[in-house]
Amino acid sequence: MTAENCLKLGLPKGSLEEATISLFERAGWKIRKHARNYFPEINDPAIKVSLCRVQEIGGYVAKGILDAGITGLDWLDESGHASDVVHLADLVYSKNSNRPCRWVLAVAGDSPWQKPQDLRGRRIATELQGLTRRYFDNLGIDAEIFYSYGATEAKVVEGLADGIVEVTETGATISAHGLKIIDEVMISHPVLIASSRTMANAAKKAKLEQITLLLQGALRAEHLVALKMNAPSDRLNDILEMLPALTSPTISPLKDARWLSLETVVDTEIVRDLIPALRKAGAEGIIEYALNKVI
Repeated sequence: MTAENCLKLGLPKGSLEEATISLFERAGWKIRKHARNYFPEINDPAIKVSLCRVQEIGGYVAKGILDAGITGLDWLDESGHASDVVHLADLVYSKNSNRPCRWVLAVAGDSPWQKPQDLRGRRIATELQGLTRRYFDNLGIDAEIFYSYGATEAKVVEGLADGIVEVTETGATISAHGLKIIDEVMISHPVLIASSRTMANAAKKAKLEQITLLLQGALRAEHLVALKMNAPSDRLNDILEMLPALTSPTISPLKDARWLSLETVVDTEIVRDLIPALRKAGAEGIIEYALNKVI
């Protein structure tokens, strides 16, 4: 692998770091970090990994400092580089959380304000100034947007702001500070992006297509498990009616003609109810096993 064809890949440091490394491992790439080092090892000579702040990755990719990277849709929008990069894939880390990452507009719980229009001329604190300004501009609301360097929820409590735009999953932290959510500004998730120049390089494009395929396969597998069982031949139709599958269950004959072997893939949310029903219908030797990737 020549240096010019080695893919410079930026991965997020911080809250998404461990979930991203875990996702890559399930996809087939092992990443080993070193203490106080932003350049971890990866078991692929065609990739060079850098750990970067998620806020910076969009700009690095747009400017060609990185060939590709994973960042948040929110920070990509905030960076102003969303139109300067190639959006390769949405990566919803369901193992990291079953809830979406939301940026919301919140005000004091005892305030009379019930909708964004009530905040005309008011002070709004947020880390995402650009996104927040565009949000209010799109609604035709003139508000003063200022940057929050942290503890954003406390800004309203301390009387420093009339409202905030802050990220949340459950809203519990916002409620704990005595605030109420009056609107949702955006829903965010990680995205895989690349520069146009990178996509013009055949070797790097092929590597990114491989990464995209396998990451999405690993994410898809998070929601699925495989089931394997022996089913009595005379109950086959009853059992098949219970078995959703990506296409159709695999059915194989056994030495004993009274039995068949069935294998299928099902959603994790139904398997706890499905297995007892299958057992009641006569299935035996039911095996459930996890999947790394589903392509």
